[in-house]
Amino acid sequence: QVQLVESGGGLVQAGGSLRLSCAASGRTFAVGWFRQAPGKEREFVAVVSRGATITYYSDSVKGRFTISRDNAKNTAYLQMNSLKSDDTAVYYCATSGSTAPRIAELYTDWGQGTQVTVSS
Repeated sequence: QVQLVESGGGLVQAGGSLRLSCAASGRTFAVGWFRQAPGKEREFVAVVSRGATITYYSDSVKGRFTISRDNAKNTAYLQMNSLKSDDTAVYYCATSGSTAPRIAELYTDWGQGTQVTVSS
C-alpha cells in the first residue's frame, strides 16, 4: 500500500493558477487526479502513466490543466491554469496498477485531498 499526500490547494481568483502536488511513499504506477465538489459525485480529472507517455484529461479541464510526474521524487503534479469557479472542489490523487485508467474503481490508494476554491 502506498501513502499519498496532496498539497498546493488554496483560494485563487478566477483566471488564476495553482499547482497541486501528490507525494507518494513509494513507487507508483499510474497516478490520477479526481475531484469532488459539494453535493456532486467524484469525477475524473486527469491521469498519467508510469512513464508519462500516456495522459488523459476530462473534457472540462483539457487545455487548461497539465498532469506530470517526477518518478525520482515519487511525486505527481497537476498544473491548473485559467481556473474557473466550476473547478472549486476537493482534489484527490490516487494510484492504480492499470496503465492509465479513468475509472475511480480501478484505483487502490487515495490521498486525503486538498481543497481548491476559485472565487469569481
